Amino acid sequence: MLVTAYLAIVVLLALCVGLELTARRLTAPQPTPSAVGTNPAFRRFQTLFLRGYLLALWADWLQGPYLYKLYRHYSFLESQIAILYVVGLASCVLFAPVAGWLPQVLGRRQTCLLFCVAYSACCLTKLSRDYFVLIVGRMLGGLSTSLLSTAFEAWYVHRHVNAHDFPKEWIPSTFTKAASWNHGLAVGAGLVANMLAEWLHLGPVAPFLLAVPCLGACGWVVLTDWGTEEKGGQERDKTCQECLRCLLSDRRVMLLGGVQALFESVLYIFVFLWTPVLDPHGPPLGIVFSCLMAASMAGSLLYRLATSTRYRLQPGHLLCFSMLLAFFSFFMLIFSTAPGQPRPRESLLAFLLLELASGLYFPAVSFLQGRVIPEEKRAGVLAWFRLPLHLLACLGLLALHGEVSGTGGGESGSGTRNMFGGCAVMMLAALLAVVSLFTLGRNDVDLRLEGPKGEGEI
Repeated sequence: MLVTAYLAIVVLLALCVGLELTARRLTAPQPTPSAVGTNPAFRRFQTLFLRGYLLALWADWLQGPYLYKLYRHYSFLESQIAILYVVGLASCVLFAPVAGWLPQVLGRRQTCLLFCVAYSACCLTKLSRDYFVLIVGRMLGGLSTSLLSTAFEAWYVHRHVNAHDFPKEWIPSTFTKAASWNHGLAVGAGLVANMLAEWLHLGPVAPFLLAVPCLGACGWVVLTDWGTEEKGGQERDKTCQECLRCLLSDRRVMLLGGVQALFESVLYIFVFLWTPVLDPHGPPLGIVFSCLMAASMAGSLLYRLATSTRYRLQPGHLLCFSMLLAFFSFFMLIFSTAPGQPRPRESLLAFLLLELASGLYFPAVSFLQGRVIPEEKRAGVLAWFRLPLHLLACLGLLALHGEVSGTGGGESGSGTRNMFGGCAVMMLAALLAVVSLFTLGRNDVDLRLEGPKGEGEI
C-alpha cells in the first residue's frame, strides 16, 4: 500500500496538470465584469481578504488526514470515535444559527477573530487523552466550522459593497479564486501532514499543532489589516420562515435539497470510514488524503471541460453521472471490505472514484442552486438544506456505533460493510431525485446551460 499510495499521488497530480492545461486550451477566456481585473484598489482589497481566508482554509485542511488516527492512537474504540464525530456534526447544526447571529452582535471582524481563537483551542484539546476534553474540542470544532463558512464571507461582502462601494458583480471573482486555491491547499495539507506525522515521526498530533500558528497568523492579518467596523447593522437575507416557504413551495428546490442531503451526508460518513478501512494496511495517511483531494480536483476540472463550448454537456447530466459513479464506488466497497478478505487497493480505488464524483457534483449542484433558488433567499434555503444533511450523517454514524457496540466494543468489519451498503442505497435515492428533478423540468431553461456560455457558468 505504501508504493500504491505514492504512485497514485504522482499519477493524479499529473492528471490534474494535464486536465488544467487542456481546459485552458479548449475553453474560452471567462467573461469578467469591466475593470475587475485592472482596478488596483479592488485587487489590493481582494488580496487582503484572501491572505487571511486562505490561511484559515489551510489550517482547516491540516486537521483532515490524521483526526481518526489520533483518536486510535489514544486507544479509543471505533464506537467511541463515532460518538466524537457525531458530536462534531451535531455542533455544526446547533451552532449554525449562532454563527449567523454573532456577526451582528460582535461585528464581522471580531467574529473572524473568534474563529481563530476557537479553532486554536480545538486544536490544543488534541493534546489531551481525556475523552471529555476531546468532546469539548469537537464542540469547538463545530462552532469553528460554522464560523468559517459564514463570518469570512460576511466580512468580505459587507466591506466590498458598503466600505469600498465596488460593484456586486465583482464578488464572485474573489470566491472563484478562493475555490481554485482550495483544492491545491487540500493536497498540500495532506503532504505536509504526512511529512510531520510520518517522515519526521512527530505523531498524528503534529498537524494539529502546526494549525495553531497558522490560525495565529490568520488572526494577526484580521486584527491588523482588516480595519475596524461598527457592530450590528448586518442585513439578514430573509427570515427563516420565508426561506422555508421558498423551499416547500417549489418542488425543484425540494428535490435539489434532497439530493444535497443524501449525497453530502454520505460524504460525511465516508470521512469517518476511509481511515479505519485503509489504516490497518499501512498506507501513509497524509499521502492518501492528498490523493483523495487530487481526485476531487480532477473531477472539478473534468466538469469545467465537459461544460465548455467544445463539449457542452449539461450540469444535470454530470450530476446524474456523479451519482452513478458514487453508487459504483460504494458497490465496490461492499466487496472490498468483506470481513476476513479485505482488498485495500480496491478500496482505495473506490474512495478515489467517490472523490472524483464529488468533484463533479459540487460545481453541478452549485449551478443548479443558482438557477432555481432566488439570490436573496439562497443563504437561508441552503441553511435549511444542511439540517437533514447533518441529521442523516449523525444517524449513519450512530447506527455504526450501535453495530460496533453490539459486537462487544471491538472493531466490526461487517458493520462497516453494511454502512457502505446503506450509502449505496442512499446514492440510488439521490439518483432518483435527480431524475425526478429533470423529468419535472424537462423543458425548463433554468436547468440548462445555453449557447456558448457553458464554460462560464460553473
